[in-house]
Amino acid sequence: MDGIKRRLNESVQLRLSFALTLTILVFGAVAGAFSFVSALDEAHELQDDVLRQVAALLDRERLPADFPEGGIQGGNEESRVIVQRLGSWRPSAPGVDAGGVLRLEKSLPDGLQTVATNEENFRVLVRTMKDGQRIAVAQEEGFRDEIARDGALRAVMPFLLLIPLLLLMVARLVRGMFQPIAELSREVDRRAERQLHPLDAEGVPVEIKPFVSAINRLLERVAQSMRAQRRFVADAAHELRSPLAALSLQAERLADAEMSDAARERLSALCGGIARGRDLLDQLLALARAQSAVEPPLSPVSVLGVYRRVLEDLLPLAEAKHIDIGVEGERDARVWANELDLFALVRNLADNAIRYTPDGGRVDLAVGGEGGRTVLTIDDTGPGIPKEKRERVFDPFYRSLGSGQQGAGLGLSIVRTISERIGARVSLSFRDEAGQSGLRVSVSMQEVREE
Repeated sequence: MDGIKRRLNESVQLRLSFALTLTILVFGAVAGAFSFVSALDEAHELQDDVLRQVAALLDRERLPADFPEGGIQGGNEESRVIVQRLGSWRPSAPGVDAGGVLRLEKSLPDGLQTVATNEENFRVLVRTMKDGQRIAVAQEEGFRDEIARDGALRAVMPFLLLIPLLLLMVARLVRGMFQPIAELSREVDRRAERQLHPLDAEGVPVEIKPFVSAINRLLERVAQSMRAQRRFVADAAHELRSPLAALSLQAERLADAEMSDAARERLSALCGGIARGRDLLDQLLALARAQSAVEPPLSPVSVLGVYRRVLEDLLPLAEAKHIDIGVEGERDARVWANELDLFALVRNLADNAIRYTPDGGRVDLAVGGEGGRTVLTIDDTGPGIPKEKRERVFDPFYRSLGSGQQGAGLGLSIVRTISERIGARVSLSFRDEAGQSGLRVSVSMQEVREE
């Protein structure tokens, strides 16, 4: 019961449906009961009119001389109409079911009345004829009630059939009225986190439009805040590059001077810190560019062409670690994406693969297809990423403990940002599932088919 009350309090659609259903049921029950009682009374009145008409006919035509003392009975046992002279009953007379007469007292007044006699209830009309004789016209009450109930039920039957249909129509109408709101909710739910353009209020009920306008104003404020944040990150990273470049230059000049071994060791640590700072700034600038809006691509991009550019850029880093890096197969595919975005995505994945693969390892880039989509894969022979950490590694500045690699932890965050913008899906798995080693990164994109 508490759960139902909570749902009613939380759902306007459920409250409206419940209120309309309850109203229809209450009014339907009241109208049905009124119709039933009215039809029942009308049926009884018609049956009383039949008794009056029989009595009036006998009065007009007068009783025949050969009218039997025991009266006459018409119809079967249940529907019969009994006509008899009042006071014709004798103790020795057979019962009414055996063709006898009803036990009616002579003192019964004229008019309609219900009399209990012969262990049954009868509706009796007593009338004094023009010639002074008194007759009784009677009919069994049970049969009359049955006929009246059947007629009343037939009068109520349209209500019984209409109410369920009306409830179904109300349910459909209420659901249809809330359909635009449900569509609006699904549209908002399908959006990516950076899709902050205003909601379309076309077709939304007038009562909901102020709420939609308020959401649009909120989206605009959030978009402005995110743009300001990205500008700050990009400007801060850009402004810090010059001091770091100056520090790097001073450190290089200082390295040419004569100094003790201890001082040179400290200078080497300083140069390493400056290099890491420059790498961090480069990745921050790359992340800011990935998060900023860009123009849509004008033409498809060759995946192999991007692979070649990435290999040219990262070959010195791979050679320094004696890593065999290359492209498997000669298959090419064309995808609809900005070339700079695709280059940044593949470069970050390949750079991560080289950094986390031990010396003498291997990194393979390949192009495949699955279900009408192009799949870019980057495999390495490194330690891989456990399943429980595969979602965390996409968070900014997250780095696996114990990897021994320097970095800012922004590479995979940049990859996810770019993939969301270009409509790609990134998934991680082991290169060797049996040995639980190596990392395979798969990037699924919509393929452009040549006409």
